[in-house]
Formats: sequence, C-alpha cells, structure tokens
Amino acid sequence: MACVKLGSKSDAFQRQGQAWFCFTGLPSDVVVEVGDMSFHLHKFPLLSRSGVLEKLIAEASEEADEGCVVKLPDIPGGAKTFELVAKFCYGVKLELTASNVVYLRCAAKCLEMTEEYGEDNLSTQTEVFISQTVLHSWKDALKALQTCNDILPYAEELNITKRCIDSLATKASTDPNLFGWPMREHGGPMQSPGGSLLWNGISTGARPKNSSLDWWYEDASTLSLSLYKRLISAMETRGIKQEIIAGAITFYAKKYLPGLNRRQGASESSSRLGPVSLGTPPSEEDQKLLIEELDRLLPLQKGLAATKFLFGLLRTAMILRSNPTCISNLEKRIGMQLDQATLEDLLMPNFSNTMETLYNVDCVQRILGHFLAMDQITGGASPCSIDDGQLMGSPSMTPITMVAKLIDGYLAEVAPDVNVKPTKFQELAAAVPEYARPLDDGLYRAIDIYLKSHPWLAESDREQICRLMDCQKLSVEACTHAAQNERLPLRIVVQVLFFEQLQLRTSIAGCFLVSDNLDGSRPLRSGFAGSNEGGGWATAVRENQVLKVGMDNMRMRVNELEKECSNMRQEIEKLGRVKGTSSSTWGNVSKKFGFKLKSQMCSAQEGSVSNQHQGHGKVEKLKERHGKSKRTSSRDEKNSTKDD
Repeated sequence: MACVKLGSKSDAFQRQGQAWFCFTGLPSDVVVEVGDMSFHLHKFPLLSRSGVLEKLIAEASEEADEGCVVKLPDIPGGAKTFELVAKFCYGVKLELTASNVVYLRCAAKCLEMTEEYGEDNLSTQTEVFISQTVLHSWKDALKALQTCNDILPYAEELNITKRCIDSLATKASTDPNLFGWPMREHGGPMQSPGGSLLWNGISTGARPKNSSLDWWYEDASTLSLSLYKRLISAMETRGIKQEIIAGAITFYAKKYLPGLNRRQGASESSSRLGPVSLGTPPSEEDQKLLIEELDRLLPLQKGLAATKFLFGLLRTAMILRSNPTCISNLEKRIGMQLDQATLEDLLMPNFSNTMETLYNVDCVQRILGHFLAMDQITGGASPCSIDDGQLMGSPSMTPITMVAKLIDGYLAEVAPDVNVKPTKFQELAAAVPEYARPLDDGLYRAIDIYLKSHPWLAESDREQICRLMDCQKLSVEACTHAAQNERLPLRIVVQVLFFEQLQLRTSIAGCFLVSDNLDGSRPLRSGFAGSNEGGGWATAVRENQVLKVGMDNMRMRVNELEKECSNMRQEIEKLGRVKGTSSSTWGNVSKKFGFKLKSQMCSAQEGSVSNQHQGHGKVEKLKERHGKSKRTSSRDEKNSTKDD
C-alpha cells in the first residue's frame, strides 16, 4: 500500500499504561486528554501546527494555576489518530496509508492543521495522498471507504465518501481486462504493472487469466449496508448492466442472511462466488432491515434474480416478520417468473401463529395471481396448439402450461393436509385457466389424493371438487384409473366412461380410414410391387390382415360392452320405477350430464385389443354399486309398508 514519509525520530514517544510521554530532555508542560488516554507533551510543537490546539492551550493556561490540561473528546479516530497527529507535530516520521489517511484528514480538519499554521501541513499532505494515490487504486479506495463508515459525518463534510464511491463505481463499470493489474482486494496472486504474475516480487512472465464482470462482488460486500446502497446506486447511474447489479445484490444477501444458504445446493455452494462465512451472524433486526433494503435495490425485471433466491428472501422475510409491503413486493417479483420455479420452491411452511395449514397456500395463491395478471398483460400464448409430444416437460412448453403443471403438483403435495378446506383447494385449482392444462391428469391425481385424505366430505362437496377437472382431457391411463375409482362420485365415473368410449370410437374410425386407404392404394402399389419383386406388396398385405383382425376383435368387444351397458340401463330404470318417480332416473342423469347417453356408453382403452376383459370389470363394479343402492331402497320400502 502506498505511503508518504514525514519528519524524523519516533523513539522519543513512549507509552506507559494509559499515558504517552515525549522524552526530549524538557519536562512536559501540557497534557492532552483524548478519551481514556492522556498525552504528556509540549506546547510549542502543538500550537505551531494546529489553530484549535493553540486556542485551547491558551485558554487552559489562563485558567490553570499549576498544570495545563486540554481535553479533546470528539477527535475523529480517537486516541490512536491523535497519537499520529502528535508525532506529526513533533516531526516524527510516519506513513500515510489507505487505512489511516481518512482519520488523519478529518482530524486535521477538526484541529485546523492548515497551511496558515505551517507549510506543508497535515491537511495538505493527507488531501494530496487521497487525490493522487487512494482514488487511483481500487483496493485503496475500498479501504478508505470502509474507514469512512466510522467517522461518516466528518468524511461527508470533506466529500471523501462520495469521491471514494465514484472512484469504485467507475472502476467497476470498466472492463477489468483493460487494466494491466488486478484490482481485487481479496484473493488472487500479485501481479506486476505489466500484467505478469509475481513470485516473491519477481516477474514470472506468466499472464493472468481474463477477469469476469463479477470480480468486484466480494470486495463490495465488505461495505456496510448504507455505503453499499450508495455504491450500487452510483454504479446504476454509470450504466452497469442490470443483471450484474442483481448478481452483486444476490451475493451480498447470501453473505449476511444465513437462512438463504441452508437450502443452497451442493453445486451452488461450491461456486467461486459462494459468500464467505461470517463469525457472528447479524441480529434478526439487522437481517430484517437488510431484506427490506435489498428489495428496494433489486431491479424490477423478470429473470435478473434467480427464482430460488427470491423464494429464499420471501421465506426469510416471513420468518422475520418483515413489513407487508416488502413481502408483497417479493411475491410480485416471484409471480413475474413463476414458470421458472420448482415444486420445492413452492413448499413454504406456514409461519403464521394460527398454523391452519402445513404449507402457506394463501401465499402461493397470491403469487399465482400475480403471474396470471402479468401473463394477461404480456399476452401469453395459449398451449392448445401444442402436440402430445411436447406436453411432457419439453422446453417448448409455454410458461402458462409450465405453471399449470407446477400448481397441479403443488395441489397434490398439500392435498393430504386435513386442514386444507375444500374451498381453498378449489380456489387454487380453479385459478389456473382451463386452456393452461392440455391434460388434466395432474389435477385428477391431486383430486384423488384430496378425496382419499378427506373421506368425511359430503357427496355434494366431492362432486364440486371433481367438477374442477375436464373428463375429456384425461389420458387413457387416467380414464382407466378413474373408471375404477370408488372415491369418485357415480356421476363422474359415468362421465369418464362416456368420454372413454368416444375415444375408442375415434380410434376405430381412424383404423377404418387407414384400412380404406390401404385398400384404395392396391392398384397403385401392385405395379410398384412387381418392379420390387413383390416384397413391398406382401408386407402391406400382411399389415392389412393384422389390422383387420384387430378391428374384428375390437368390434366384438364393443358389442359385448354395449350389451352390458344396456343391462345396466335397465337396472337403473327399474330402480327409478320402484321409487315412483315421474321420469326415469336415466333421463335425469342424461340431462345433468348435458349430453344424450346412448346404449353404446361403455369404456375401452384406446388402441388396446388384448385387455378386452378390463371393460367388463368396470361395468361389473358399477353394477355392484347400483345393486347395493337397489337393496337399500328395497329395505326402506319394506319398512315403510310395515309402518302402514
């Protein structure tokens, strides 16, 4: 670190306990008290350099009969700084460094150590050192700025703080590869002005690696929050990219908020930019203030800060009971980029005193609301045009589709919580637009888990929850499971069977179309087959025969299922006549479903030929459930007859 030599001998100054003595052969005639330390000095060297000491010594000499005592309670830097000032007055050699120059400059200002009281006085020397040495070096400017924090009012008056901040901001906004030597204060090998590495002060000729744009993160994080805020603001005015600013704020937060590092992955924690560990973590009040200030500093732009980092800030803010405005701002930031979140991020524990639910469902619902509002403003694309191959987590999924999948997964995680009310479950599930879910399999899974964990729900509540999903948007596997799911209301099961049959008929129609195309292409392919020695035509014939066999088997299965469904309809009609209803129950069911049920209402797996008996199982289970209902109604009628 650069330094300036001033004066000569220092052996004359000796410390004894809480007192300093200057042994020059003459007895001390003035005592200067600075805090708990006393300095036994001589009047002439002091008053010849300082206007303030000249006045104070004169006043003390007039009032005191025996000894002259001067008190300096408010000198910047305290006794340690005044020790250097006293040595300077006596002409003792001392060195100016970035660590002490700010204290000495402020002390010189307070003591009026100007050119009026001596040529090349302390004020001039320190000011020249700051301007020509400190501000030209990154690490010296950083060190000087750190010392400003202890005597901030004095440093502000002399404009030292602003000059150091401007110097740092200018250097941070410049490409470090343009400089011939490194500017980082912490870590890294020493280098010569030419850029080669130094070993014991000798150039090795090796060139350093290129520096990245985040080289200043760690150094800047050593500043106090108030100075760090001013440095970030100065950098923004100089046009530093917003993503670099966001990265610096993220680094600073991870360093001083221990809670953020607990959920940090192994790969992230081993990064070069991983924050250093602190000996003593900040108090909860300091952490709370830090979160609120960082929320104001973070640029309000999507994708600049990692979603996991924002969730960490939000979680910590809730634990520390930060002000509602800060929490709301963090929720909005997360909502802007909810499509980048993971299920683990959403699983935030409920830190409220009531502890109604295990996870904070209300917070997730607010975040989802912010995302949907932003998606509507930006005109998010509808995922309806996405084909089946793109629905399984490919990069081409739209943000709204990714969020819908994320919310369905979250619903499945919170569904086992018995404290989650049906209304809350429905509100969160219904908040996702219908077009956002190409398939409702994830929602069906969440509903099934919820019904399993809440067996005491009334039938009306179960039907209300099941109406959240669209049976037409269930995959073949989900339809198969739903048709055999005893937790679902009967109306939903019948609806699933109907749409499953529609899928089957669509598949059959597609197969007929392929078959017709094959038959129609025979004259064209016969000529080609002759030129190809009959190999291609033989293959086509075999494929056509296999397809027709599969079609015949499928027709037989459909006929069997139609018979079973017809029998089931007759049983239901008989049940309706026994109860004396004016219109058949089957008609009422048809009206409620909003479609006309025909005798072909049966289930089948799409494209499946081998599992023909599975449809029988579905119908048999339905018949068994209707049989139980029928026996119950018969017992009720017998009891009523006996009463009559």
